[in-house]
Amino acid sequence: MKKQVILITDGDLEAQEAIIQACKNEDIYLVMESAGTPTPKTGAGLAREIKNAPGDPVVVMLDDHGKAGKGNGERALQHLLADDELEILGVIAVASNTRKEFGVKVDESVDRNGRIVDRPVDKNGRMEPDGHYLLEGDTVDILSYFPEIKVIGVGDLGKMKGRDDPSRGAHITTRCLQELLYE
Repeated sequence: MKKQVILITDGDLEAQEAIIQACKNEDIYLVMESAGTPTPKTGAGLAREIKNAPGDPVVVMLDDHGKAGKGNGERALQHLLADDELEILGVIAVASNTRKEFGVKVDESVDRNGRIVDRPVDKNGRMEPDGHYLLEGDTVDILSYFPEIKVIGVGDLGKMKGRDDPSRGAHITTRCLQELLYE
């Protein structure tokens, strides 16, 4: 049986805290070895961690640390998306101020108020204007090569001007997980 996996394109300390809280809220297993900026493990190493994880589904963090082009996080993301022994429930694509990347089309986004919107959001979780169809982030471009994967856009996890504060329940991160777990 394939492990179910949710991939999140952020791994900095604030995001980690929000993701930890959201995983507690939903009682799902987080692969902590994936945390960091940039992602400290290879895709193959993360795949082993996922397959050996005690829980199912499993959440994994991936981060390029703002690097242009394909960094550690995006290479690991590509490996996991292509692994036919994993069932990818979806990707939570985190927006950043990166404008040098191409971006990715999202299926929907969770805005800074926890609402589901039909277009991308910016780093602060604000809905992008009409005509802006791509979410920009430093670890998302590879997602365009996997159109079958559901992509949920979101602002900067653990931040968004306090609206995703882990001490208050990390409601935005939790809402993103719920969109992939209970669709």
